[in-house]
Amino acid sequence: MTAPPGRRERKKAATRRNIADTALRLFLERGYDAVGIRDVAAEADVAVTTVFSHFASKEALVFEQDEDFEQRLTRAVADRDPHEPLIPVLRREIHALVRHCTGDAAAPLWRMIDASPALRQYDESMRLRHAESLAAAIAADPGVARSTMVCRTIARFAIDAYSLAREEADPEAAVDEVFRMIEAAWAAAGPPSGQ
Repeated sequence: MTAPPGRRERKKAATRRNIADTALRLFLERGYDAVGIRDVAAEADVAVTTVFSHFASKEALVFEQDEDFEQRLTRAVADRDPHEPLIPVLRREIHALVRHCTGDAAAPLWRMIDASPALRQYDESMRLRHAESLAAAIAADPGVARSTMVCRTIARFAIDAYSLAREEADPEAAVDEVFRMIEAAWAAAGPPSGQ
């Protein structure tokens, strides 16, 4: 059993949450380009340095749950039962993430991201990073027995399933459609020769 976070960790998490919530509210009210880091800091009642101690960039304020997303995917792979097939586990996790990001409350956020070249570029680089982390988790699994290239490809496909599905009228069906292709590619790749 893990110990509950201490007072300092709770305070840091609350400050981070306050900054992120404030930034998102301001971005949605005024427009992403119209709001600066100083505006966010002033509205959140923190120093600019405090904002930067929690977030590396203005774009990172929008993608505040970036690390959670990446960790959920890598944990889904690493924490699954040794005999549980990989692809259904990834499908379940992508379904959960897509449900989270396609609710009515998320629509204004995605419109803002789609309207901003800087946010679209950040989103794309973030997806590539997630795919590399996921590929590393898949490759590290002793039960997988696939080449590094196969692991990287499947990871990219899984991350792309998320981004493609969130744009569809029926995101759940889109995830299933993409994962049918992922399952076929995974099966066709098979273990590397000699194994």
